[in-house]
Amino acid sequence: MTTTTVTTTTNRLPGFVIRPATADDAELILSFIRQLAEYEKLSHAVTATTDDLKRNLFGERPQAEVVLAFYEDKPAAFALFFHNFSTFLGKRGLYLEDLFVVPELRGKGCGKILLSYLAALAVERDCGRFEWSVLDWNTPAVEFYRAVGAEPQSEWTVQRLTGPALSELAASFRC
Repeated sequence: MTTTTVTTTTNRLPGFVIRPATADDAELILSFIRQLAEYEKLSHAVTATTDDLKRNLFGERPQAEVVLAFYEDKPAAFALFFHNFSTFLGKRGLYLEDLFVVPELRGKGCGKILLSYLAALAVERDCGRFEWSVLDWNTPAVEFYRAVGAEPQSEWTVQRLTGPALSELAASFRC
């Protein structure tokens, strides 16, 4: 996977820099994941380790990409994303799995800069879509996404299999 190699600074927020993550950033990425999980009241669901992140984000077959943002050289935000594919468009899309801005920098434009960076990356890669999910109770995030022009896809409901249900369905294939 190729993240743009351009390190981005912006006049909208002097001192704000975005760069692609490397394997050396695994601990910082995990820290951001834990902070996001705490905010979403899902800390109990985090089982990822730095070794998992190094293997799955930076190993032989990277499964996703991460960009990190720094404000005045301090960790400020991260975004984890990957490509999906739209059969209707016949093009890949960019799916944003996680975006997190540290609480003290929220409202300063960091999230919008990071989101616009990813939108530019999607355009650069000829993606037909840029999508993500948001928890319905997360009113600040929902309002932020509406403000940048995102449209809810209320006709779709996310479906998920995990744990025993996933194992049971997989086992039924072998029967």
